[in-house]
Amino acid sequence: QVQLVESGGGLVQPGDSLTLSCVASGRSFSSYTMAWFRQAPGKEREFVAISRRYGSSTHYADSVKGRFTISRDNAKNTVYLQMNSLKLEDTAVYYCAADSRIILSSQYTASNYNYWGQGTQVTVSS
Repeated sequence: QVQLVESGGGLVQPGDSLTLSCVASGRSFSSYTMAWFRQAPGKEREFVAISRRYGSSTHYADSVKGRFTISRDNAKNTVYLQMNSLKLEDTAVYYCAADSRIILSSQYTASNYNYWGQGTQVTVSS
């Protein structure tokens, strides 16, 4: 069983930066694929970024590529999402997800993850 706790959300202006954190309980954090998803009002939860198990690789949604960076600190059981050049359309609740057995073809679909955090609100407004 893994528990995930996100933090770092807030209200920012377009062009600002923000860093989200997700701390995981339990052992063997490095063996988990960690991902960030987001959900805007009235929309489905969408994939944002992924850090695959053992830090083997990362991948980003096209909408955030070049602006967001996912990283992990296995010693701290923490995954981060550095968000730069934020846009109005980045406004959403951001969720951290984890799974130790998810296969490559399933990693971009929210319903395939077993563990979720409670979410943290990011609001980009002028």
